[in-house]
Amino acid sequence: MTINTKSEILEILKMSYEEFNNTIKKSAKEIHKTNNDNSVIITALLGYDNVCKNRCTYCGMNAGYPGLKRYRMSIDEIYTAEKAVKKLGLDRIFLISGEDPKYDFDSIVSMVEFGKKLGLVVSLAAGEFSTEKYKALEAAGLDEYVLKFETANTDLFAKIKPSTTFAKRMNCIEFIKSSKMKLASGNIVDFPHQTLEDIADDIMLMKRLEISWAPIIPYMPVPNTPLALEGGRGSLEIITKEISILRIMMPYINITAQQPGENLANGLADVDGNLNALSAGANSLFVDVLPSAIVNDFNVINNRMLEDIENVEKIVTLSGMNRFLGKSE
Repeated sequence: MTINTKSEILEILKMSYEEFNNTIKKSAKEIHKTNNDNSVIITALLGYDNVCKNRCTYCGMNAGYPGLKRYRMSIDEIYTAEKAVKKLGLDRIFLISGEDPKYDFDSIVSMVEFGKKLGLVVSLAAGEFSTEKYKALEAAGLDEYVLKFETANTDLFAKIKPSTTFAKRMNCIEFIKSSKMKLASGNIVDFPHQTLEDIADDIMLMKRLEISWAPIIPYMPVPNTPLALEGGRGSLEIITKEISILRIMMPYINITAQQPGENLANGLADVDGNLNALSAGANSLFVDVLPSAIVNDFNVINNRMLEDIENVEKIVTLSGMNRFLGKSE
């Protein structure tokens, strides 16, 4: 099965869920089995800094968010966390932060270099940088830079990300794409005022960018953010359809399987949500390695919650899939 055009994507997005479940979803799962040994990649996630200069209207870490306890992990604390990842038997780490202009950039380079010395595959999301800083990260051996475009609709982008512009975002993305680093990027799925046409355009952009990983989840409202006043959680059916479409269009990419279920209180740790995503062609699960004292302060979405390694491995077992043991690099 192939999907190549926006009209084909729209046809699936508009399809009844029952028809999708019996056709497209099954095809996507078979494609993952055939091309990726039916495997799940488990990655450690470390939100090392929750300070952000931006005022994104959907984010619980935006600069104006009330009452959030802010923190910056020291470089020594990050080194300790990276070593703990190795002790867990994991070989991948995703370092993520708010867009914090006061966090020392040399420390960011050092945490990448230290992870590489430990033998980790390192992904990083720290926002928009200058070309010179991206080059420094490339020279440090960074494997993958994660910079979501959030939406290809420039008007919606301006509404939800008033601290930057779509043009600036895409300039950063295009430089990352041209470097030796892999590019991970994607959209927020089904947020207020977004249409199925918009989502189809987003998927086509992901295809054009030849992304390595689609870090996608549905819109999950954070109380006291501007966008939360305009609509509720994104559709679980639409995120499942996007996962399957992406798997069919790009058989080898990684796709986030940490997805919510019907009970919002379970956040991204919802077992049914995770298993549904895996059955639709997703393959990437995460283990939060933040210290327990600050784990709830990394608050991009409400009830973020990721599980520990034992529970993630249980999900892999329940799915009937294989745990990926290599580095895929």
